[in-house]
Amino acid sequence: MTDLQNRDAAASADDTAPIDTRYLDASLPIAERVEILLSQMTLEEKAGLFFQTVIGINPDGTLAEERGMAGGGSTDEFVNGLKMNHFNIHQAPADPGAFAEWHNRLQELAAATRLGIPVTISSDPRNSYSDNPLAALFAGAFSVWPEPMGLAAIGDEATVERFADIARQEYTAVGIRVALHPQIDLATEPRWSRALQTFGEDVELASRLGAAYIRGFQGETLGHDSVATMTKHFPGGGPQQDGEDPHFGHGREQVYPGGEFELHLKPFEAAFEAGTSQIMPYYGMPVGTEYEEVGFGFNKSVVTGLLRERYGFDGIVCTDWGLITDDEIMGEPFPARAWGVEHLSPRERVKKVIDAGCDQFGGEACPELLIELVRDGEIAEERVDASARRLLREKFVLGLFDHRFVDVERAKRVVGSAEFVAAGEAAQRAAITLLVNRERTDATGAAAPTLPLGRGLRLYVEGVAPEVAGEYGEVVASPAEADVAILRLAAPFEERPTFFENFFHSGSLDFPEERLAHLREIAAAVPTVVDVFLDRPAILAPIVDELAALTGNWGASDRALLDVLTGAAAPEGRLPFDLPRTMAAVEASRPDVPFDTVDPLFPHGYGLRYEG
Repeated sequence: MTDLQNRDAAASADDTAPIDTRYLDASLPIAERVEILLSQMTLEEKAGLFFQTVIGINPDGTLAEERGMAGGGSTDEFVNGLKMNHFNIHQAPADPGAFAEWHNRLQELAAATRLGIPVTISSDPRNSYSDNPLAALFAGAFSVWPEPMGLAAIGDEATVERFADIARQEYTAVGIRVALHPQIDLATEPRWSRALQTFGEDVELASRLGAAYIRGFQGETLGHDSVATMTKHFPGGGPQQDGEDPHFGHGREQVYPGGEFELHLKPFEAAFEAGTSQIMPYYGMPVGTEYEEVGFGFNKSVVTGLLRERYGFDGIVCTDWGLITDDEIMGEPFPARAWGVEHLSPRERVKKVIDAGCDQFGGEACPELLIELVRDGEIAEERVDASARRLLREKFVLGLFDHRFVDVERAKRVVGSAEFVAAGEAAQRAAITLLVNRERTDATGAAAPTLPLGRGLRLYVEGVAPEVAGEYGEVVASPAEADVAILRLAAPFEERPTFFENFFHSGSLDFPEERLAHLREIAAAVPTVVDVFLDRPAILAPIVDELAALTGNWGASDRALLDVLTGAAAPEGRLPFDLPRTMAAVEASRPDVPFDTVDPLFPHGYGLRYEG
């Protein structure tokens, strides 16, 4: 140990002592800057590093002073009271300039603290059509791309890296420096409600695309222009019992009846090779394995034994959000996701997470619990310092101490630029996957594939904005008046008792019988094209034989779809998972085993092309 390390291990710093500002000297090695700063930090300042929670942003870019719909609180209390400097943003101003101004105001507040430690801002994915407060966020001003499952349908590493590089530029323009993604779990349980943000169920594809995603955000090495990736959910979140989500107690169990625990580690091995800076363990608890049956964030056998020791990962490990304290979201109770350790107090949970080997608590703001544990001798300050070094080091590597502010005018130019929007729209079109394209007889009696459609046809539409459809043909009021019907559907899911839970689509993949009857009625009246948003692999066998054409998408605008249906663009996607034939096949499959549904309707990799 250096003299600075020895001194720091002996006692916390005195917050009244003169400050040695050499840690602000960019010419010094980062390791030295970290030690100079760490040696001067009080226990309270160190503890503040460990907690990353949701922070609010006012629409006009001013600092929020009260709790928002999905969390957040007084900015001043977070920064000056709790001495925190890692924050997660959900809702953000529609104006990128206001977003950037908010970031700069927050950095000014942090700069005025005793040591001036800059703030690190993180975000869930925000370049797609999703709007789930704890999984992915609606794009707003950012360029809009297909979900990762759609990028998997394209299947091209260069496209994924290009997406991630564009998202990196948009993130850094407004001050976001940590991506709470990619999600490289294998979607081996068809009912799993988090599959949409994965790259599907094929381990080789998920590994390749996950690594490309990390390179696009971070670059070849983490640096001043990077967004650090918090790759998740270690050691693989796909094998959920019945596909339920572990945000909720009834979905807490991960099971491996096929014995494929090791397979789910493979994408993470590729992520380590690509240099991911951070890792997030999942909420779930492994059942029937060699590992302790507690949530992965509490799990020393997984975090220390597997991640730290077997893989030698020395980056930041941050828990998934809300493992310690109960909360209320959107007016409804939301208990801590302390699976397997529900009986422990919040203080005991904090100790178990630290003992497991994690560095940071996601979605929590209770540093006083960590302070108490250290002062009572239950956690050594040397252990606190080990995590503090990792957390400080990343701030230095990202250049936050040297360039903490962003250029507001640049944010206005970069976020949602015409070039980036066009690239996202091209990817939306390319990801569309053509599953059925039956021949039909035209007015002359000649047989030809249904797609591409000609322009100017009479169109009956459902789920498509009539004003957009009107750009491609004449919109009519009933199937009887139409030359073709175009219907957009979402994959089915079961309604659940709480508002928040319905953001996570779970349960049966069967369409309700009344919906199937409606589709059959239209298909009997007019050639019908159906497009399905496949956030989960819907059961389409009951209607597939009655449709003129069928496509799947993972985030595409009406224009992107109609461009493909009318031949202005070609469908290039291929299924990133098997599309099962029946729910019986889904229920009989093993949730940890890929491609385990018997006789799928369409197999992984299936996708038709236009002729010529």
